[in-house]
Amino acid sequence: MTLTAANGLNPDGNPPRPSPGSVLGHHPQDLEDNVLSQGPRKRACIQDPLVHHGRHFGRTIHAFCRIHGIINNGIIIQDELDTTGQLTKFTKDQIYHYELFKQLLETQNIPYLKDSIFVASLERLQEISDMLHKGASGARADDTKGLKGAILEWITPKGQDSLIPPLSRNVKINRGFHHERTGFLLCPTGLQWSDTEIKQKLRSGELLVSGDEWPTFIYSEYSYDPEDPWNGAFRSQLLVNAFKYIFTSPSSVEKENKATRSGNARLHNMVKFALSSASTFSRTDHSTDSEKFYGSILATFMDPDEKEEVDPLLEWWNRQIFLGHVSASRRSVNSNSALARIKERRARIKAQRLEQEQRQ
Repeated sequence: MTLTAANGLNPDGNPPRPSPGSVLGHHPQDLEDNVLSQGPRKRACIQDPLVHHGRHFGRTIHAFCRIHGIINNGIIIQDELDTTGQLTKFTKDQIYHYELFKQLLETQNIPYLKDSIFVASLERLQEISDMLHKGASGARADDTKGLKGAILEWITPKGQDSLIPPLSRNVKINRGFHHERTGFLLCPTGLQWSDTEIKQKLRSGELLVSGDEWPTFIYSEYSYDPEDPWNGAFRSQLLVNAFKYIFTSPSSVEKENKATRSGNARLHNMVKFALSSASTFSRTDHSTDSEKFYGSILATFMDPDEKEEVDPLLEWWNRQIFLGHVSASRRSVNSNSALARIKERRARIKAQRLEQEQRQ
């Protein structure tokens, strides 16, 4: 036993040492009570597979479809196909949504989804729809939140340390047509941002921009040629940065997932929202007309008449995202390679055997 003075010190003037069995000066019983009072340790959050699939679907397949409607429509059409084998009674729009339904079911992460969805109760179908919708909405919220701050660095003109006047990374009220730089990037290609009257009408809301009036920021170097509207379209560095930020990682933007038509269309929508002054993302927002904007781009990418322009565009995107990507048409065929020699030898042996069989 250690004797202590009235002032709490040992006779040698030093503080008393912790008693054997105590931890950091606390009695074991005190430590036990403290640990028990903290409650059970929190388990790591595991995301529901349906939510995860919803995030993927909203990012790469379709950003604005109403998932519950897609599922209901898909089940009805599938029943008709199983019965008659025909789709003649359905509209073009219904058939398009049926194709989305089939893509929704094509997932290796949820192998039971394709079979179970056709026998599920109405309550279960609603649960599935809600989880998928939660994932798609969550991905959109995460992406818009991240781009809101990052995009300011990408749109700052070369030679400037910051925008003039500067913009907040977290507050968007001064963006859109209210700021010179974001206004220029959002200005439709058919209008002149340099026109003071046009600029004032855009800022006051007297002139509303329809979603099918594409903004300047989609063009390379933000330069639009009315005589050749495909020249530089959807090839701006701003879009490339945003794609890398969302689909690969934020750090990949600083460095020199395969591009898809729907993924690219969604990307343009995210950038447009990040540049705008809107505080919340809404498919029905009149200032950005997001749903129509997305639909007009996706329809152009899917239009068979535009295939001659769209295919090279996707090839261009793959080269921007994947530094090692080279299309098959650009790969040289070396007739002197080992593989070519093996195939040549095999063909020669087959020809000799065929000749011998014919002689016999």
